Order: sequence, then C-alpha cells, then structure tokens
Amino acid sequence: MLKKIFLGLASAALLAAAPAWADPAPARENMSRALAVTGKVATPLTLTVADLRRLPQANGGDIAVTRHNGDKAETITSYKGVRLRDILDKAALDAPGHNDVKKLAIIATATDGYAVVFSWGELYNAPAGEGVIVYYEKNGKALDDSDGEIALISAKDIRTGPRHVKWLNGVEVRKLVE
Repeated sequence: MLKKIFLGLASAALLAAAPAWADPAPARENMSRALAVTGKVATPLTLTVADLRRLPQANGGDIAVTRHNGDKAETITSYKGVRLRDILDKAALDAPGHNDVKKLAIIATATDGYAVVFSWGELYNAPAGEGVIVYYEKNGKALDDSDGEIALISAKDIRTGPRHVKWLNGVEVRKLVE
C-alpha cells in the first residue's frame, strides 16, 4: 500500500515538474479576441467575431494549407469569414490623391508577432483579393486555441501557408512612398 502511495506521489511530482513545451495544448496567451484595423484609414476599427459576423460574409472551403516547401500542413474543408478587402472598405482607406492607393501596403499581424504583407493592387485589382479571408470558423466549428478566435488566409496563393496568419489581431495600412 505504501509503495502505491509513493508511486502515485512520484508520478504527480513528475507531471507537475514537466516543462511547458511538453504540454501539447497551445498557449492561451496567443489567443486573438479582436482585430484592430489601424494606420492610413479614415476610421480605425476594433472588430470582434460578433462584429465580423455582421459584415458581408465570405464562405467557402477546400483550402489546402501548404508550407513554403509545398508540404501539406492541413486542409480546411469549410470556412466562414469576411474578405479583408471588405474590412478595409469599412475602415475607409485614407488615400486622397489619385495614385495614393497604389502606394499602400497592408500588414496583417498575429499576437505572436508573425506578419504578412499585401499590396493594394493584390487586394483590389487582382483575383487574389477575392481569396484573402479573415475567418472565425473552419471545418464547421469556431476557431480554437491553435488558431485564435480570428485568423487570415490568402486562399488563392499557390502556397497558402506562408500567408496563413493564426491569432490575427492587427491589420495596419501603411503608405510606402510619398
């Protein structure tokens, strides 16, 4: 009996002392709960999932998320979200000059610092813009800790992984040149 108690206590001590990296659950500190749209916009925004649901919806599916080397990371069979372009339209790009929009870069950032870049031309003047989606549901479920509550994917990229932003919490519009 004493041996069982000792083994039980020893096991509990080992589990309690396990390093953080041994826990398969993702860290909740990366969870994204809102998306801030800032920079060269007339109306800076902070959007929650509830706010995103009230914008024009972009639903679809069958996106193979592929890494930069072409390896498959996952398959998204369905998603619900909003085109990044529609979010930017709601914020109203601050580009009063005739050619100002052509000088804009849009930077999408995650809570862990990961960031990707789009040009105005990609989002508004090319087929790729149709597939840049800020999403909050995938495969029929709300996003979980591994994605944050809000994520972004450029679904029409050949390799979708490099511009797949989990834990999305910021979109900044910057003017690159004067």
